[in-house]
Formats: sequence, structure tokens, C-alpha cells
Amino acid sequence: QGTSLAWCEERPPLDAHSDISKCAFRFCVCTRALEVGEQGVRLGSIRIVLHNSPEYQILASPQHVFLVPAAAANFATTSKFLLIWHPEKAKLAITAPSAGFVHSKVLHSSSESDFRKLLLGSVGLLSGLAPLDIHTSAVSNNGGLLLVSTKGAVNMVEPDGTQRHIFDLEGGPLAQGRPVQLKTFGRILACVLAGVLYLVDQNSGRLIEKKILGMKEVHFLESLGEEDSIQLLTQTGIYSFSFSKPEDSSRPEPCLVEMVFEEACRYYQRRSLSSSKLTVEKLKKGGVFQAPVALTAILQHSLRQKQKPAQGLPDTYAKLLSTMSLELQSYMSLELLKTCVVCAPEGEVESYCEELVEQEVSRVLHSDMDKDNLVYLNSVFASFPKAAWKAMRSCLQLQQNGDGLLVARATPEVWKKVLGGPQQEELGHNGVVPLFELICASFLRFKPKWLPSFVELTQQYVGISWAYSSKEGPEGRVPLYKRALGVLARKNKRSEADDEMELELLLCSKRPKAVLQALHLLICLKQWQRVVEVAEKFSKLSPLLNKEIFTTLLTEFAQHRELDPYLDTLWPLCPAELTASDILTVVLQHLPRSQEDPVPFSSEGNQLTVGLLKPLLQRVVQRPCVQDEMYSDALQSPIFPPPTPPREH
Repeated sequence: QGTSLAWCEERPPLDAHSDISKCAFRFCVCTRALEVGEQGVRLGSIRIVLHNSPEYQILASPQHVFLVPAAAANFATTSKFLLIWHPEKAKLAITAPSAGFVHSKVLHSSSESDFRKLLLGSVGLLSGLAPLDIHTSAVSNNGGLLLVSTKGAVNMVEPDGTQRHIFDLEGGPLAQGRPVQLKTFGRILACVLAGVLYLVDQNSGRLIEKKILGMKEVHFLESLGEEDSIQLLTQTGIYSFSFSKPEDSSRPEPCLVEMVFEEACRYYQRRSLSSSKLTVEKLKKGGVFQAPVALTAILQHSLRQKQKPAQGLPDTYAKLLSTMSLELQSYMSLELLKTCVVCAPEGEVESYCEELVEQEVSRVLHSDMDKDNLVYLNSVFASFPKAAWKAMRSCLQLQQNGDGLLVARATPEVWKKVLGGPQQEELGHNGVVPLFELICASFLRFKPKWLPSFVELTQQYVGISWAYSSKEGPEGRVPLYKRALGVLARKNKRSEADDEMELELLLCSKRPKAVLQALHLLICLKQWQRVVEVAEKFSKLSPLLNKEIFTTLLTEFAQHRELDPYLDTLWPLCPAELTASDILTVVLQHLPRSQEDPVPFSSEGNQLTVGLLKPLLQRVVQRPCVQDEMYSDALQSPIFPPPTPPREH
């Protein structure tokens, strides 16, 4: 490991006659400096990294040392985790591939390097883990640990303890004596099993090539600086295997072609009336569907123009190519951006990711909003929340105008994707939510003050995007303000700002039931100034809502004296159809009941008096009757009865 040696050695018990099975923890992990000078190699002093430990297999990468249990079947407790030693930090980490990172400890002195003391704080957690399933282990060139399970699954354990799946070897379960050779060359993972060489892309897990070898026993040789070929040592000699594709290869890119046919297969299957399942093989051999064939030819023609002179296309394909030119440019720029994300330094990754997420969100919003696309958008919002928020603002063109109001300049088609698509009852309870809920959650996280304005804005666009009383529109289902309230209710911690947000969402909907619900909430909170302001503002929406609001406030007025300072504002809100008897009926029905006998003059001073009601009753009595207004023209005629019309002879 670097300029030092690391090994695991057995320390026999002091008592020679003691049972070895009872001395399971009789090994220690040691390290020793290795200095190469002019006169030869000089070894430094021995340093013990870990003592009183079970037997470990030592695998060293340039920065870390992996300790893999050598006899996993013998000790059930210690066969559930790996140890990763960081020499530069003098830190030892416990990690279990099934649970990720567990615990780490800095070894300040030799007394802290006892194996049993290291596990002391993690015994409870480790006891519930599944045992490791390791058939073969090796170190990759990027410093990770490659593990092959007995089922043939190849996994990569990173130095931070996380694990990811790469590939599954063919052939079923692996016997213990069946060797598997592993070696990485750049991004290519080479595996040899039973005379078959597998070349796998480490990043994507895609099988690049499968080659049957002429001999079963082979050994990989180190090839420094050569990442496009493999040297194999066999009993008959050394062989070189090149896996780089020739530059003049005219083979289509298999991954891209397969993607085209798989997408076409799903497209035609959804629109097919037949019950038989359509496969990619049938699509290629049938010759009925020409669209995927044409698209494949155009992609091969366009993507290979930089590598070699473009071959001629049929006239029909050429016309289609001119129509698709902008889409192809967009696709190429997206692929280039993905390459930039992979190759960019750490400081520039975030800006590239934001651009990539914006392109992906825009692409999905301009395609069919089916269940698969919605699941994909949910994963994008979960993985890149800030970038997805910026992308959605850009796609909807959300911004504040000079008056501070939120405006959006998105097209009706985009609004249909935002407000329509699969709903919650179609998606089930698997954590996937509709797009409108995703956007509301982003507002709550990054710009909560804009959420009520956004809900109000969406209600305006409902009338533009859908015909009135359309069953496909969102207003035919759960109202938008209720969907936004559902997102607010799913927050883990409730605060006063959330209560205020609930009031704003109810009021911005301008629905009678929501306005009355908000009014009752304000009454419960005893915010009387806001109660009066809401009543004054929303009584103008409709006569029915005006009557409900006034009756609610008249009920509160009869029960307590909190609204007395605002009576001059409340009495003008009295509906025209309410008579004095109606008002007295409401007041008498809601007077607070006193346990004592009523007296003419109470000392408490909080009782309702006739003097408080007098201005309202006078206003109602002096108001002209509705019937009087109907006959006012006739009653105000200058001559009554009107003169008789002249007779004709």
C-alpha cells in the first residue's frame, strides 16, 4: 500500500494446549514501512493497526486498505461487515454493504486498535444485518472494492462504504472452487469465468462484449498506461486482447438503436388492439413499422458525419432529416452536456447539472405526460431539488411584475401538462405525486410566499386550457387549492408560517366554502382585524356569500364584545334581503346562556344591549322595501290616475 507493506498474521495463544476454536480472535493486522534506497531495501519498524481480530484478507488500493473476512462461514458476527483503513487519517471504518456506512474511529494510540473495543458501539446494529455473500474480491483501478457474490452478482464498494451493483454473471450460482478473475482497465471491467471473458462498462453496467476463450486458466497482467487492451497470461504464452472499436466501423451504436426500438415497441403496444405482446425482435423482423427503421437510419447518418463522410440517404429520409434537424441538434447538445457533467471539475458540476435538469424538464413538459414520465420527473425533483425548481420557473416563465404580482407566460399546452396528467388515484401510494403537487412542494421549499399566487394563477389558466365543465380538467376533480393544502399537510414540522399559508391558500381560491373556512380559522385565532378585512373584501363576490359571512359575524357579535370596535364597518355589509325580525332571530338564538338569573343591569359589562343593535336595526328599517322599489315608478307618477286617452270618432 503506497510505500508500506500491510498483512494479517496469526498470533498463537500463550497456552499451547488451549482450544484453537475458542481463540477466534487470534489475528492482528500489521504494517511496515518499505524504503528503497541506493544500497537496497530497508524495512521500518512494525506497527499494529488492529489486534485481537479474526482473520482478514488484505486488499490495498493507492489510498485505502480493505479488510475482507477470510472465513465468513466460521464466525457469524464478524462475517457481516468489512473494514476500511485510511492510513493517512489513521482512521478505521466499519461498513456493511447491505446497510452502507456504519461507524468510523480514529486510532490515536495502540490501545484503541483493539478489535472488540472497535465493535463495542455497533454490536446492536450489526447483529441485525445479513451475512456477507462473497465469492471473490479484488480492487479496481479507481480505488473501489469489487465483490462477486455466490449468485454471480458483481458489486462495487466505494471507499466511503457505499455499494452499487454493476453486472450479473451468467451461469447461475458459483461454487466455492470455481475461480473468477477480475481486473479493471479504465472504465472497462474484465471478468473471466469458466473460459468466458466478459467486458462490462463500470459506469452503466452495460455488457460491451462477451468472448469465449480457448483456455479456462488465465491470469490478467498489469498494463500500465494501456486502457484499450488486455494482456492475458496462459499456459501457452501471453496474449493481447483489444476491445477498442475500429474508427471506420460502420456498425450502428447498439445502445442507441436498441433505445429507439424499445421506445417504438412501447408506443405501438399502447395503441395496439391485439392482445399479443409486441417485442423488439418482432418489430425488427416484421417490416410493418417503418418509423423506427427510418429514425435509426437518420441517427446513424447524423451522428457519424463528424467521424467519416456521410452516406447518402433515400429521398424520403432526407425530407424527414430536414424536418428533424432542430431536434437532432438539441439531442447532440444534450449528449455533449452529459459528457461535460461527467468530465467537469467538482466546482463546475453544479452549473452543468442545472442546465441538464432544465433541458430534461423542458423535454418532458413538451412530451406526453404519462405515468413513466411522471415517475421520472419525481426522481429528478428528488435528486436535484434546487435545479428542478429553477428549471420549472424557467419553463413556466414565472416572475414578478412591477406591481409585485406573480405572472407566467407559459403556453396553454404546458399548463395542460402541469394541471393534467395522471392523478393521485391513478398513481397509487408509491411515493409518486402529480406534477402540480411537485411544483407546490418546490414552492414551499424555495419560495413559500409565491405559492398562494401560483395557485391563483393556475385557476386563471384552467379556463384557458380546458372548456367549461370539462371532465378532463382539474376543476372536475379535486380543487387546486385542496391539492396545494394536501402538499402543505405532508410537511414534517408544522409552524405558524404554515398556518398563515393555509389561510392564504383558502382565500386565494375565492371559493365560498374555502372563504368561510378561512373566516372560521381567523375567528378561532381571534384575529378580529383580519376577520373584518376578509368579510369586507369577499362579501362583494356574491350575495349568497355576503349573507353567509354577515350571519357568521352576527352570531359572533351576539356571543361576545370583541367585534364592537368594528361595528361601523360591519353594519354596511348587511344583505338587502335581511329584515329586522331576521336579525333579532339570529341574535336571540346565539345569545350566551347564563347559569344565574338574568338581571336588568349586569356588572360584568359584556352583555349585548339594545343600544349596540340600534344602528343596525335603524339601517334595516329605514331601508326602502324591495316591493316599494318595484312600484316606485307608478307611485311617483305626477297625475294619478293617468288621464283617459282621446277617443276617435
